[in-house]
Amino acid sequence: MNANQATFPVRAMSRLLGVSASGFYAWVQRPASARAVADIGLTALIHAIHRRSGGAYGAPSLRAELADDHQRRVGTKRVARLMRAASLQGLQPRRFVTTTVGDPAADRAVDQGDRQFAADGPDRLWVADITCVPTGAGFLYLAMVLDVWSRRIVGWAMEPHLKTALVLSALNMALAQRRPEAVIHHSDRGCQYTSYADLTP
Repeated sequence: MNANQATFPVRAMSRLLGVSASGFYAWVQRPASARAVADIGLTALIHAIHRRSGGAYGAPSLRAELADDHQRRVGTKRVARLMRAASLQGLQPRRFVTTTVGDPAADRAVDQGDRQFAADGPDRLWVADITCVPTGAGFLYLAMVLDVWSRRIVGWAMEPHLKTALVLSALNMALAQRRPEAVIHHSDRGCQYTSYADLTP
């Protein structure tokens, strides 16, 4: 009704919608709730982070950055609701590319996380994976290490190949940045994670 006042009389719209005109006028004059005001500020911050990410971040990544860099503890559902209202969305994968090729002869490490992807503090449990990024010049492969507690990427590397060196670069970045005392590094059983690398100069 508020958006159509210039086109239609308020009383006519009230009759059509089955609401009272006085109730509408009371709603217009009522100050915004504290929650609505907070949502406005949060939406502006979400816009800024989404723009900085090149439009790549979805609600989980936005929530993680709000918590890590802005000390704003908000739920993923609230971030998703505000993103929908602002017509924002993260990048969607365009094409599936297989990056996990298991080596049946490789040793199978014990799952020390016991399939429980939760942590009670930073740098207790990291999960690692590889994804494919299509570009105009061909595919690039992105290896990431994510801290389960903060949902923050703590190490990454990008190369045009799927060799073990790719995942080692991402892991080394995470180790150099975070310097954990005791962390569990969890990954799938792709050959990049189960192979041995020759680190001799």
